[in-house]
Amino acid sequence: MKPHALESCRGRLKAWLNMHLVDHGLVRSIYNNFYHLGGGMYRSSQPSPAQIRRYHRRYGLKTILNLRGESPYGSYPLEREACAELGIELVDLTLFSRAPPSRARIHALKDTFERIGYPALMHCKSGADRAGMAAALYRILHLGHPVEDAMAELHWKYGHFKRARTGVQDFFLASYLAHARQTPIGFMEWVDTVYDERALKTQFRADGWSSLLVDKVLHRE
Repeated sequence: MKPHALESCRGRLKAWLNMHLVDHGLVRSIYNNFYHLGGGMYRSSQPSPAQIRRYHRRYGLKTILNLRGESPYGSYPLEREACAELGIELVDLTLFSRAPPSRARIHALKDTFERIGYPALMHCKSGADRAGMAAALYRILHLGHPVEDAMAELHWKYGHFKRARTGVQDFFLASYLAHARQTPIGFMEWVDTVYDERALKTQFRADGWSSLLVDKVLHRE
């Protein structure tokens, strides 16, 4: 759904209905999976315009990092409009819940963490998988936390399922730890010289029942 769809009353109504009914916004209006990561960064599920305004008032948000990229759902133009009204920078950077981050996206996240204004909020749709991966990378790359500690951002309390296809996120970080135990190496050096996204995806095997739950019931992107 394009931002200009909001120019008519009918288009605005369609965007709101799409956000709440198709994109599961009704659930997020009750529980937004919102947590503070430290250093002025927060994580959540897709925020509504009302939630963006509330977070802006309460925390003084300067940046929102949208991990869904440009979305076909009404949530996207409504989010863009709210950010423009409030003077919040909206950064679109696409991650995927059932694939490990590419080397290019890891570098893009690192650069983004270094240049954006804080306080900031990062979000995906549900705040579980892509937000969890980005939160772990934020702690590793920006706050300097150990990878073992940062892996806590991928946890069932956020709605993340390790034994589903979304567990490839955990497998990515665990692969670094396994390699580093045998051959000590920094995380970004491993990313740049050892990490093979295609080989890692081939090695990963998820539990079929859990994958069915995540893919068919929760409709993860």
